[in-house]
Amino acid sequence: MRSSPNTDRAPLASAGRALALALFACLALTSCRSVSLDATELGLVGIKGSKPEHYPVHGIDVSKYQGEVDWEAARAGGVAFAYIKSTEGGDRIDGAFARNWKYAKAAGLPRGAYHFFYWCRPGLEQARWFIENVPRDPDALPPVLDVEWTPDSPTCTRRPPREEMVREMSAFLNAVERYYGVRPIIYAPIDIHRDRLIGTFPKHQFWLRGVKDHPSENYPGRDWRFWQWTATGTVPGVPGGVDRNAFSGTKADWDTWLKAHRPAS
Repeated sequence: MRSSPNTDRAPLASAGRALALALFACLALTSCRSVSLDATELGLVGIKGSKPEHYPVHGIDVSKYQGEVDWEAARAGGVAFAYIKSTEGGDRIDGAFARNWKYAKAAGLPRGAYHFFYWCRPGLEQARWFIENVPRDPDALPPVLDVEWTPDSPTCTRRPPREEMVREMSAFLNAVERYYGVRPIIYAPIDIHRDRLIGTFPKHQFWLRGVKDHPSENYPGRDWRFWQWTATGTVPGVPGGVDRNAFSGTKADWDTWLKAHRPAS
């Protein structure tokens, strides 16, 4: 995954901002039953394999950088799921999100949206932006919060202290969970997890990056649901390299997890 240059900005119209504020006022007064994705509660078997090929269920994550994806070809070529970049910060939309969101579903491929977090903007504000731009689709995978350090960002290279990070991430995660009715997943590479996230968010599933080693080598004590094992994978229907990801369980586990995770409609 990666952040975008300063493009694809979509300023909030006054009507859209009013709608978002009204939505959150409503949500503050209501409660939603959030779907549990806990492996033990679901009875998932899991796999103890140490290599990507030990895991039978693989997917991809994409953004505008992948160009135009042939989703029918990707699914026919063995891609079992996809995560699609939707938003970043509080005013940026990935230029390919609408197309990818539509055609991945049309191809019958389970897909979800991910948000790239911006460390110079409040988490709740970013949650509002995500909610305004990502449909509440009962066929979608759980939303993902992508947290990374951004040393090359032209506008924000902050590395907030742990307390602030947890607070702002929690604001985003809680608002998104309340709206979609399913607990979001957290995506984290090695450095930010090592620096700030060890021991945090025990009730959330994690999607971990490890292109050289199995996650157990670099994320001690952290259970994971998805493993991003390469950034240069190749699959039918996707021009050039693409991130590839393994699901942590068997095919039966995948079917169980899919049935359990559905967001509210």
